[in-house]
Amino acid sequence: MSANPIQARGETFFLNLRFLLILCVFVGNAIEPLITRLDSMHSLYMWIFTFHMPLFVFVTGYFAKHNLTGEAGRKILLQISFQYIIFQTLYSLMDVTVFQVKNIHHSFFAPYLLIWFLASHIGWRLLLLMMHKCSAVQQLAISITLGVLVGYLQMDGTWLSISRTFVFLPFFIAGYHFSFEKLEQMLTIKARGFALSISLLLFAVILLSGVDIAPGWLYGNMTYGQLDHHEWYAGIYRLCLYLLQIIAGAAFLSIVPQGASQLTEYGRRTLYVFLLHGFIIRFAAVSPLYQYIQNDWTALFVVIGAIVLTMMLSQTVVRKWTSPVIEPSVQWALAMQRRAFGHIGATGKH
Repeated sequence: MSANPIQARGETFFLNLRFLLILCVFVGNAIEPLITRLDSMHSLYMWIFTFHMPLFVFVTGYFAKHNLTGEAGRKILLQISFQYIIFQTLYSLMDVTVFQVKNIHHSFFAPYLLIWFLASHIGWRLLLLMMHKCSAVQQLAISITLGVLVGYLQMDGTWLSISRTFVFLPFFIAGYHFSFEKLEQMLTIKARGFALSISLLLFAVILLSGVDIAPGWLYGNMTYGQLDHHEWYAGIYRLCLYLLQIIAGAAFLSIVPQGASQLTEYGRRTLYVFLLHGFIIRFAAVSPLYQYIQNDWTALFVVIGAIVLTMMLSQTVVRKWTSPVIEPSVQWALAMQRRAFGHIGATGKH
């Protein structure tokens, strides 16, 4: 924790938020096979996807404040790159050997399922570094413009996660410049109650109205053409979606605890849940499990199971046994980099 009290409280709040979001990620992925059969699971899934990815990117941007530049920034970029290579390989090998999936193209240029986040995280950091001379407002304006324009590209939006990188870039930049002190002043009991009611109202509207937004809009991984929207004004739909995501994300903040607790400690290990839960989801998807889920009551066990497994993957013992793969050491790479630049510098002096 930081010595600065406000910074320390902000770190606690955002660690709590990060754990609640990874909980939503696991639940959302666990119930996905049920959304075409059960209206309640479809509504829960839609509600989660209105806020959880934008907020997760927002939190990632917030924690990038202290390690965007310098050697700390280079270390993070190297570590994310290694994580991407390792888990892109592991998930692809699992498809080929264990599940023997046919007609699927495996490539390091096409991130596998949840691995898109790692590819985009590298992109967000590099893009923010490129805009370092711009003010925060200018960065946000540029990122929103890019997020809208990327949808018009005549290409596959999943290539190197280019679509999601630009679509969610505004949330990363917003998180990077976010001031917890201002949020703390706004989070009064009345404000929390109002925000909570907005969040519940949104869920009720989704449940009762049967609203169904095409998943590609919420995932951010498809161009307008892939979404079958070829209108010149298709970008307006993304701007409207941004507004919905901001409202849904701000409302969700109302349920985040501000004090330190076990949730805070779990929040420090969300990376482990994120990278490992995909294996559980893949095995569950090919098992007979979902054949036994026929109603809301049995579906509830899937939700509870996802919550329990999230907490299990957040345990220190999981970190102890999997950290070499999930948080690989990059000191050797940094040392090589320093020696290389040192050699170049020394050579230039002669």
